[in-house]
This record gives sequence, C-alpha cells and structure tokens, in this order.
Amino acid sequence: MLTFLFNKIFYGILVLLGVVVIVFFLFQGFGDPARLVLGQTGDSATIQHVRKELGLDKPKWQQLAMYLNDVSPIGIHSEEDIKTKQIKGIFMGKETKVGIKVPYLRRSYQTKRPVIDLLFEALPGTVVLALSAMLFATIVGVSLGVLSAVKHGTWLDTSAVFTSVLGISAPSFFIGIVIAYIFGFLLNEYTGLFMTGSLYEYHPIHGRQLQLKNLVLPAVTLGIRPLAIIVQLTRSSMLDVLSKDYIRTAYAKGLSKRDVIVKHALPNALNPVVTAITGWFAELLAGAFFIEYIFNWKGIGKITVDALENLDFPVVMGSVLFTATFFVVINILADILYGWIDPRARVV
Repeated sequence: MLTFLFNKIFYGILVLLGVVVIVFFLFQGFGDPARLVLGQTGDSATIQHVRKELGLDKPKWQQLAMYLNDVSPIGIHSEEDIKTKQIKGIFMGKETKVGIKVPYLRRSYQTKRPVIDLLFEALPGTVVLALSAMLFATIVGVSLGVLSAVKHGTWLDTSAVFTSVLGISAPSFFIGIVIAYIFGFLLNEYTGLFMTGSLYEYHPIHGRQLQLKNLVLPAVTLGIRPLAIIVQLTRSSMLDVLSKDYIRTAYAKGLSKRDVIVKHALPNALNPVVTAITGWFAELLAGAFFIEYIFNWKGIGKITVDALENLDFPVVMGSVLFTATFFVVINILADILYGWIDPRARVV
C-alpha cells in the first residue's frame, strides 16, 4: 500500500512539474511583464529595474529555475527574498536558507497582491459550486440510472437515455447561456432567480449576506454533463448486475424487489459510478471557469478569465497550477476510495 501511494505521489509530482514547464513557456512572448506591472507610464530606467527585480534579465532557463524554486514546497531562498516576498515556512541556514514553505505563486500585476491570497479567497466559491453540481448530478443521475435499468425497455428507459445523450452532447457554455436567459431573465418573475450573482453579496444596509439562490442556476448548469454520464454508467452497471446469478438467488429466497435492488444490486453497481464521480469532481473545478464567467460567480474560474483579459500572467499561471494540484490529489484519493469500496481493487 505504501509503495502504491509513493508511486502515485511520485507520478503526481512529475505531472505538476510538466504543467509548470508548459505553462511557463506558454506565456513567454505575450507582452513584457515589466511593462504590464508599470503600465504605459514607466520610463526605461524604471522598466529595467523592474525587469531585474523580476529576474527577466536572466536567460530563460534561469527564469524557469527561479519559478520552480518559488512554486516548490521545498526551496532555497536568501533572507532578503524571504522578507521581500513574504514567504512563509520553516527555514534553516544563514544568508542562503533551505526550508519547507508555502509555495510562492508571486504577485498579481494588476492588484499587486499575492496570487495565493487571491486564489484562496476565490476557492470557497468554486468548491461550493463544484460540490453542489456534483451532489445534484449524483442524486439525480443515480436515481435516473437505477429507474432506467429497472424499467428497461419502457418509455422511461428510452427517455432517460435520450436525455443523457443530449446532456453529453451540448456544450456547457451554451447550456449556461440558455439556462441563464430562460430561468434568470424570461421566467425571473416565477423562479425568483437572477442571471448573475455570487454566493455572498453586499447589501447597502445589512452588509454581506449569503445568497444560496444564486447557486441554483450555475450548479445545475455545471452538473448537467456529469449527470448524463452518471445516468449512462449507472444504467449499464445495474443491467449487468441484475443479470447475475446471486440476484436471481436473492429473488428465489423471497426478498422483495426493493430489497434486492437497494441492498444487493445497487452497492455492487456503484464502483464505476464512484470512479466517475471522483474524476468528474476534479473536472468540475476546471470546467467551472466558463460557468463562473457566464453567471458572474466569484470563484477561481472568474478571476482566471479576468486575469487573462488583463494579461495578469502570475494569476493565470498560479490558477492553472492550483487546479492541476487538485486533479492530482483527487485522483489519488479516488484510487484509495475505489479500493476501499471494492476489496478486489485493493493494493496490498
């Protein structure tokens, strides 16, 4: 088990290393960062000073090494660097210090704030949105999948399959625009929902208030695609399980149809569904980008799209690395969870 975890973590680190290298070189040549920091008013002397401060006067390979050192949880920094960049961690040494630290994702060109602070401020909105979408997709998807399998060959089965195919085929950003327009604009008088809004909004009198109703439309929109996948997986897995000998034995013992389905068939049919759910949750964190932008939902996706518009590369790079880390962690947890649910998949 320890060897399995070590291998997973090792490959996860390689994936993150690849993401950092690709993202670093991807944003080379998209404008001078020193000019983006200073705007159009900086003189040449000031620009050269900023370029030196950001390490832009060094060769590309040194810039990459410096960025890897910054974002790594284990790094080498001078005492001046630690104070200037406000790097948090445990360091040993005198002038040059080695230590375990919070990854330094640098500062936003626009707000001058640490990128990690911006991401952690936006993270709760994205996590709440992704969890709500996954909860909606899981409950409705498993229910429809079981119903479709039990009513195999009927109009309920055909309708569930047809609807799931539509959900898989339709692009999320298009569905988002349609749902926002219909339920947040045309039917606003009946639904009480709005086209845009965040989890918390400021009222001129009452201050910061929780607005759960703003979560409904983006969560449903984000959950449509995983819902469609879960319906298909649950239906297929249930049909396979319902044809097994032990199910016929359970019926022969006089168990009710409900007990057979709930206690015997469903638990054995959920293995591929659990894998899909954990995998889709990681994807929802990334897929929320456009949904957050459409519904003006304050989350990592919204600030990333805004940063792209403003060429705020540290925020974009930090966001991509942040999301990739979530992918790696959730995939490792999914493998552990899958082994816990199905003993046959455990690694001893």
